[in-house]
Amino acid sequence: MVYKICRIIIHIGVYRYPTGKERHMADLAKTIMDIRDLDISFKTPKGRIHAIRGVNLTLRKGETLAIVGESGSGKSVTMKAIMGILPHNAVINGGTIDFSYDEDGKEQTVDLLKKDRRWLEKEINGRRIGMIFQDPMTSLNPTMKIGNQLAAAILSHEKISRLEANSRAVTLLEEVGITSPKGRMNQYPHQLSGGMRQRVVIAIALSCNPEVLICDEPTTALDVTVQEKILNLIRMIQIQRGLSVVFITHNMGVVANVADYVNVMYAGKVVESGTIMDIFYDPRHPYTWGLLSAIPDVNASGKELYSIPGTPPDLRKEIVGDAFAPRNRYAMQIDYKKEPPLFQISNSHFAATWLLDERAPKVERPKELEHRIEKLREEAKKYVLTEE
Repeated sequence: MVYKICRIIIHIGVYRYPTGKERHMADLAKTIMDIRDLDISFKTPKGRIHAIRGVNLTLRKGETLAIVGESGSGKSVTMKAIMGILPHNAVINGGTIDFSYDEDGKEQTVDLLKKDRRWLEKEINGRRIGMIFQDPMTSLNPTMKIGNQLAAAILSHEKISRLEANSRAVTLLEEVGITSPKGRMNQYPHQLSGGMRQRVVIAIALSCNPEVLICDEPTTALDVTVQEKILNLIRMIQIQRGLSVVFITHNMGVVANVADYVNVMYAGKVVESGTIMDIFYDPRHPYTWGLLSAIPDVNASGKELYSIPGTPPDLRKEIVGDAFAPRNRYAMQIDYKKEPPLFQISNSHFAATWLLDERAPKVERPKELEHRIEKLREEAKKYVLTEE
């Protein structure tokens, strides 16, 4: 199991700085998926929607990559492209999705975009890449018993008897923390709570021992206490199985609890990427500043919760310049004329904002955000001293 870049101390909500050995081990981690220049549009009666505009992502073995952004930023579309489950009106304009896996002891690398849906369903979906969707009630078939749905997922990829599939289904239900798993096999989805239904969805995603687990907002439909249990379950299973995990969310609080690396998406592009430490302690893009400022602070009673002004752009229209410019109070004239390149801040940290150009005026981050970052640093130092 690859060492984590940053271990989140859940019970007090602060971070421990990675050791030199951890950073070195993370650098050596094998790349399992590499997305380059992904470009996707959708044909609609009202015009073509340019949903994904040159996305680049890298997932390494044993690590958790979080993709964060508002609804409509392109997070789920990117993951559906990986699984080959884009709707029929989708048009892939360009790009590659290289996926590496072992086949009979030999490493194989394939471009998933060059494979047809039938091959992906047989060789990849469920077998090598599992996916947990947002709403467990719509992910499960309401007319089928839980046991039948689990067994069907297993039998679709493995040549074993129905008895063996049922036995494995019971083991999976037990692994994901469902009590009385044998009895639950005969129940229908509506007979389970929301948290238990999501556990069943996780069991189905894990049923054929995938190497990658994609979690598409798996806690959105759950209450806060159940959310924490599901996040803890996913982390525990990742460690036990050595999984690589992609976590899609709009919640920066969830990101803090699960991620090694973070990619911030806006209007179909990655506008900032880095380690969890880069994004939470040294954010550089104004959009990332807004997302971090919008995290509720339990200690700030009576204060109005920050929200990013404006709305995301209409992707049916051609975007000129920086897509975030109309909502960015720090926008300059060039932001409305030319799209910013991805500036390198460190070996792990990149951001697409003209504020990083050497000719740009120096801009200070919002005071509220600086105060929050400083509080995180103080808490982290306290924890490090206590640990030593």
